[in-house]
Amino acid sequence: MKNRKLVILSLFCAIVVLLAFTPLGYIPLPFIKMTILHIPVILGALLLGPRCGAGLGFLFGLTSLINNTINPAITSFTFTPFYPLPGTGKGSWLSLIVCFIPRILVGVIPYFVYRLMQRLLHSKKPGHPVSLAVAGVAGALTNTILVMGLIYLLFTDAYAAAKGISTNLVLGVILGIIATNGIPEAIGAGVITTAVGKALFALQPQGKEPEA
Repeated sequence: MKNRKLVILSLFCAIVVLLAFTPLGYIPLPFIKMTILHIPVILGALLLGPRCGAGLGFLFGLTSLINNTINPAITSFTFTPFYPLPGTGKGSWLSLIVCFIPRILVGVIPYFVYRLMQRLLHSKKPGHPVSLAVAGVAGALTNTILVMGLIYLLFTDAYAAAKGISTNLVLGVILGIIATNGIPEAIGAGVITTAVGKALFALQPQGKEPEA
């Protein structure tokens, strides 16, 4: 079982890296690009438990740090300390909080949401579709809300300067991003986690739930 778990964890790590450094990690929608980078982290947590999920979340954060360092955008200072804040010559270590903490929790929170739903539904069979869907939505919202919330709390002035807006408008912009990006990503995560998770749970040892 330990070898099996290690193999599955390695496969999920490979998927996270593949999605992070190729266009496969993004699904184009009419107005936005929906990311699916958090989905293998969610699935890994549901299949392997929160400790492996946290490790996958850390890898997710690490790929974000690398991407924003070697291929920076205007707000990359919120994800890497190696990109300077607007009007300064240096970055901030606080970006590491934004980059890693939400992604690690993406690998933890969905597991406990899934287990809670299994109990509420009195489901003895692993991989109930409703439990998977709610866990997927919870994981996606964890990523979006925590990332954007921490950006608002830690980088309000710098974010406003980068966007060329007043600091009074930052909250509205943040909430707009949560609505336009977060909701489609949450719906997508719920659908994909249900479909893929149901198939993966069917391959699990009979009656075996992941351990915390």
